[in-house]
Order: sequence, then C-alpha cells, then structure tokens
Amino acid sequence: MLGFLKEPVVVTAEINVNLVALTVMGLITRLWGLCYPRAVVFDEVYYGQFVSLYMKRIFFVDDSGPPFGHMLLALGGYLGGFDGNFLWNRIGAEYTMNVPVWSLRLLPALAGALCVPLAYQILVELHFSHCAALGAALLILLENSLITQSRFMLLESILIFFILLAVLSYLKFYNLQRHRSFSGRWWFWLMLTGVACSCAVGVKYMGLFTYMLLLAIAGLHFWHMIGDQTLSNVSLLCHFLARGLALILIPVVMYLSFFYVHLALLYRSGPHDQIMTSAFQASLEGGLARITQGQPLEVAYGSQITLRNVLGKPMQCWLHSHTNTYPIRYENGRGSSHQQQVTCYPFKDVNNWWIVKDPGMQQLVVSNPPRPVRHGHIVQLVHGITTRYLNTHDVAAPLSPHSQEVSCYIDYNISMPAQNLWRVEIVNRESDTDVWKTILSEVRFVHVNTSAVLKLSGASLPEWGYRQLEVVGEKLSKGYHQSMLWNVEEHRYGKSQEQKEREVELHSPTQMDISKNLSFMAKFTELQWKILTLKNEDTEHKYSSSALDWITMDTNIAYWLHPTSGAQIHLLGNVVTWASANAAALVYTCLSLWYLIRRRRRIYDIPEDSWQLWVSAGGVCGGGWVVNYLPFFLMEKTLFLYHYLPALTFQILLIPVVLQHLGDHLCRSVLLKSMFSALIVAWFSSVYFVYCTFSPVTYGQPALSVTELKGLRWRDSWNILIRKQ
Repeated sequence: MLGFLKEPVVVTAEINVNLVALTVMGLITRLWGLCYPRAVVFDEVYYGQFVSLYMKRIFFVDDSGPPFGHMLLALGGYLGGFDGNFLWNRIGAEYTMNVPVWSLRLLPALAGALCVPLAYQILVELHFSHCAALGAALLILLENSLITQSRFMLLESILIFFILLAVLSYLKFYNLQRHRSFSGRWWFWLMLTGVACSCAVGVKYMGLFTYMLLLAIAGLHFWHMIGDQTLSNVSLLCHFLARGLALILIPVVMYLSFFYVHLALLYRSGPHDQIMTSAFQASLEGGLARITQGQPLEVAYGSQITLRNVLGKPMQCWLHSHTNTYPIRYENGRGSSHQQQVTCYPFKDVNNWWIVKDPGMQQLVVSNPPRPVRHGHIVQLVHGITTRYLNTHDVAAPLSPHSQEVSCYIDYNISMPAQNLWRVEIVNRESDTDVWKTILSEVRFVHVNTSAVLKLSGASLPEWGYRQLEVVGEKLSKGYHQSMLWNVEEHRYGKSQEQKEREVELHSPTQMDISKNLSFMAKFTELQWKILTLKNEDTEHKYSSSALDWITMDTNIAYWLHPTSGAQIHLLGNVVTWASANAAALVYTCLSLWYLIRRRRRIYDIPEDSWQLWVSAGGVCGGGWVVNYLPFFLMEKTLFLYHYLPALTFQILLIPVVLQHLGDHLCRSVLLKSMFSALIVAWFSSVYFVYCTFSPVTYGQPALSVTELKGLRWRDSWNILIRKQ
C-alpha cells in the first residue's frame, strides 16, 4: 500500500533562460534608482492629486479616462501607507517624508519591465525564431522613452503592459485552437484575452484601439472556421458563444466593476461634485447629502424649494431673483419691462428660494395632508423673500432678443392671471400621474400664456445684473435640452403664512435620505457620460505636439530639472530604434504590395506558409501600429509624445519580423547572409550606443555639464534645458 514511497518524487520543469534573463534585465532597467528624483515629475502632479483623493475617499471626475489606472496607482500608495496628505501643486516640488515615492512608482515600473518578456513571447507565438524574439525584447528593453515613462507615476506603461498581454493571450489561445479546443489552457488564454482587453480600456480609452483590433482578428479567424467542413454546426455555435463570453461579456462586466469599485471607494463629497446632478451629489457623504437629509421627497403646494439647472454649464446655478429691476433701456436702446430681475446664480443664497403656490388658493403653506404636485399641474412660483411671482411675457430678453424676458412682479392686476401660471412637465417620468420629487425629477416649466419654456441661456449679464447668468423664456422649444430642465435640490414644507416669519424660516438651514434611490447603473451612466463629454479648457501646452511630429521624434518633453545642477529627465526615444521602426513599416508595406501584385499574376516569390506568417505578423504588429496611431489625427485634444508609445511598441515588434524575412528570403547566398548578419550586429550596437548616450536624461543622473547637454541636442527642435551661467 505504501509502495509509492519506494521511489523518489520527481518534479521536472522547463525554464526558458532567455525569458528569465530578459525579465531580470527589464526589472533592473526600470527599478534602478526608482526613488530618484524625490520630486514631482511632469504628470505626477496630475495623477498624484487623484491618488490623494483615493486615500481620503473623496469623489472626483477625471475626463481623461476610466478609473482603473488611477486605482492601480492608488493601490501603490495604499501599500506604501500613504495618507494622501501632499499638495500636488507644481512640477519639481520635493516630496515630503510621508509620501512613499518607491511604492507609488512601483506598479508602473513593474508593468514596464514585464513588457520586455511579453515582447519576446509575442514573436515566439507568431512563429518567428527565438533570435528574432530576443531582438524584439532587447529593442523594448533599450528604448529610452519606454524606460522614462515606466519609472514614474504615469499610466502609459500599465496601458502597454495590458495591451501586450491581450495580444499574447489571444495568440496563445489561437495556437491551441487546432489541437486543444475547449481544454483548460484554451479557456485560460481566451478568458485572459478578455480580461486584459478590459484592463487596457479601463486604464485609458486608447486601449479600445487594440481591443477593436483583436475583435476584428478574432472575427476573421472565426469566419475562416465557418468554412471548415470538419466542424459541426453545434461545434461552431459553441466556439461562437465562447468567444462572445470571453471577448465581449467579460470585458463589459469587468469595465462596470471598475466603476463599481471606484464609486464604492469614493463615497465622500468633494470639489468635483458640482458638475454632477443633485441626485448624484446627494448620494455622497457630506456636502449636499448633509443638506438634503430629512427633506420631504414629494413637492407639494406650499413647498419651499431651490431649483438647480440640470445643464450645469457654464457652471452650476440656481434660479434666483433679487430686488433690483431690469434697466429701463439697455445699451443698444432696447427697452425692458423694468420688472424685478430673474437670473441663475452660481452660489447658495437665500434669494434662491421659491414657494410652489396653488393658483386657486392664497395660502403659501403646506396643507395637512400635503397635496402633491403632479406632472401637468399648473403652479405659480413665488419668490420667497420678495413674494413676487415668476413671470415671462412678450418682451425681449436682455441678451437673447429672440427669447422672452423672465421677471418677477406683484400681481396687483387681476386681469393678468395667466402671466404667472406655469405648467409642470416631468421629463423623466414613468407615467403621466407621476409626483414631482425632490432631486430625482427633472422638470420643464412651460408658461401657460405664451408656451415659452423657462431656460438658462448661459450668457453672463452686465454689471447691472451682477454678472449673473441670464434666464429666458424659450418660445421655440424642440425636445428637452438640459438647459430647459430644473430639479429641486433643497426642499422644506412651508409652515409660516406671515412674511416675516417666512423669511426667518427661509434663512434657517433645511434638515428622507434619498441616496438609496440612485442605483449603481444610474450613477455609472451619469459618471460615464461626464467623463466622455466633460472637456477642460484646451490651452496650448509648451510640450504639446502633433501626431506628425511623433514619427520622426521632432519633439521631446522635459519631465524634470534639478533646481541647482544640470541633472534633468526628458521623454526622448532611442533615435536609431525610431528610425528603424519607420523603415521597417515602410519596407513591410512595400514588400506586401509587391507580393500581392505578383500573387495576382500567379507568381509566388515565397512559400505559402511564409506568406501566411508574413501576413499574420503584419496584422498584429503593423495593425497594432495603425490602430494606435492614425486615430490621433482625428482628435482635437492636446496631444503629447507619450500618446505615441503604444503605437511605437507595435512598430518596434515589426523590426525583427522584417529583418528575419529579409534574411530568410532575400539573402540567398552564404556571403549575403554573412554580410546581413554583420550589418544587424553593427545596427544593434548603434541602438545600444544611443541608449547609453541618452541614459543620463532617461534616469536623471549623472548630472551633465553644459557642454554635454549641448551635445545631446541632436535636433534643433529638442528642448534640452541649459541653465544660464
């Protein structure tokens, strides 16, 4: 029974020494001196703010992309014990002792280091020689720009890691397709492809380009499978469902999970709340949630309310009035009603309070039981402090002459009742009997007499209007633009009929927690829309560049400058590698066109298996460059050289593909092969030489003299910083 103990237990393992060595070298080049400089470097000033907000659980919105990359950076801070207390206000600011610099920069550095063995494995899975794969990995290893970008608290190295992982996973899955379909390894690599694609998109939307490329390649491969007569219909259906699950469903679920964790972590109110809707703000701890806690949910006749415009542009504001009147005549000579001004005011103020009045009754308090206002009901809006009625009429608005003026007036004339009547239309209602609800309901106010809709024009009034925002009656209203929508933010049931008592009531703070009414999907949809549509003011940056500048590296970015010495860090690529990558792309394109034309004439210059290898490598490496580069010509955002790094990585992978093809099929004699090998050795030596030459501005040390710095200005367009003596 214990006979198995008579023999020793032996475990054998295959170790790819190339892979281990490349991984070690990648770690050394990316992790060496990682804490240097101990100062804010370029965009660390941007991402560091978000890390601090994560540490303090304060909500924020970053219009640059999804939250997964930010969460990974924050994970580094969390592992290092960062408390979030650091003022990220300028590049070059020295980090205080509470900032775990090594920990914050660790994950991007690890991601950059692992890109080296990933490049090796991708070429192996594309069925190129280990020599070609080793060359691709070494080119990635010695690429100065990739080293610089991976050594700081930035996202590009993490993005490139997940992109390469997705490509490698799909290639491994595809290579298992013929002989081991639906095996454990087959499922593992297929699932990992979807996970890596989702992570890439979750780090930056640029990851979507590679995801679309892999979906296209997977679709093409499946199209070829349909023509395989050996596969039954059931088998094809299983293959289709497996790919749909792994490449579509899993990425979608994971993408949603990134936002779920993001929103779960950031539950506190903060400075970015203001661009979100009132319902979203109320779901956060503190801020508006503190104000709205205990408010009645249903708006009733007699309710005291503040009305926030849903658009939130050019800034959030509330419907407002004050005792000042419109000027009798404007600067252009047009006349006004000279009635009380109505504006949209971007600050909390007692003059933002309005009373919802029943036109058929005089009382300004809520009855017992309250009579809720429903969709389609007619109301009057009485300004709480001045008790004047919201009105619009056929008088041109101050700054929008094609729209009606909105004002407040005392209704002394009983012959004008329709001028202050408004119909409540709940835009996001589920039925026509819906009750008007605090925060949740988005409402249009339609003037009964003129059918004009209460709207924020967004224009800023002159000095007589205190630069507050203009509110108008839009006569030609089509659809439900957000500038026409309002929601109740603060709400109380009015109790005081007397004006003086009511004023005291309006000055006192408000006290139904409605945060539970906003589901995760509602918050996700709103936040996703804000990320996609929110645009910061685009200002020309000193180091911004166009996509055309990237190919020839006509530009660089100064990341950091030592305050006293000549030490500095620049985002600069390896000139030989960039030129070689461009040449490889050109050679691949020309050769492919030549082969295609010749094949059209039934002339086959290379064997069919070599042609298939050439095409598949071009689809992955050349296609990866195209989809990660060409879209930037359509973008209006401010662009920087680091946006090119994912495309460059794919282009670098194309270099050994072209070199092996030239060596195998164009160098036919022994002499030519020897000469070609010698040229490759000389070329690679130049790559290493350039890497060493620019390593002082890649790592920031050692400090260089003025003469040495001038010697690195190989192009006049490079901005190498030289201190005045």
